Amino acid sequence: MTEQDADDDTGTTVRVPEVVTRIVSLVPSLTESVAATVPDALVGATDWCSHPADLHVTRVRGTKNPDLDAIRDLRPDVVLANAEENREPDLAALRATGVAVWVTRIETLDQAFVSLERMFRHACRARPPAWLEEAREVWREPARGPRRTAVIPIWRRPWMVVGRDTFTGDVLRRLGVDNLYAGHPERYPRVPLPELAAQAPDLVVLPDEPYAFSAGDGPECFPGLRCALVSGRDLTWYGPSLVTARDRLAGALA
Repeated sequence: MTEQDADDDTGTTVRVPEVVTRIVSLVPSLTESVAATVPDALVGATDWCSHPADLHVTRVRGTKNPDLDAIRDLRPDVVLANAEENREPDLAALRATGVAVWVTRIETLDQAFVSLERMFRHACRARPPAWLEEAREVWREPARGPRRTAVIPIWRRPWMVVGRDTFTGDVLRRLGVDNLYAGHPERYPRVPLPELAAQAPDLVVLPDEPYAFSAGDGPECFPGLRCALVSGRDLTWYGPSLVTARDRLAGALA
């Protein structure tokens, strides 16, 4: 079978068959994207890949501890990964056995649109889906109204927040909400709770993943501050959910 070379988001040249019929995804949002676009080609996904709800493929453990033997046994034409979600030693081990690995790197919405289009064209050998262009249109309009500030915890015990160069921060920025830790040298810094409260943000944005913040777990730590509980999928996933995420997030942040 003819193979073609293309560079993934990290600049690594990947040799992918001209026809791709077997895809393993190691990233939940990429799994959802492939399932919505070329579902018959998806043969493997991680235990964390929760969408679509009726997904029936071989599970290959987690994003940080994939079962490499199980992945190889699936004989994938390509494995889809992400520079932040997956560990380079695991990806290198797959490449060493001849598996084509396509790595995305996504830190902004604009990068997501470009990266997904390239992934479908070069790694999946598929036409970019209609939902991707629809998502572009949904997010094209700038935010209206006064800008607000926020801190975005993603964990507690210890408290960790969203810092610099993150997809989450860019999504909020596009909704008129500025992350107070966007200038921090770390992407996900540990910050003591008193310091977070002392920032006096307009909003404390509490997603339900990776830590499952809820009405009874999180807001009580920020007395006197407005807390917005949001879907982690809407805030952090780049895929079909982008079509409807803007309206849901805007409603939760209003």
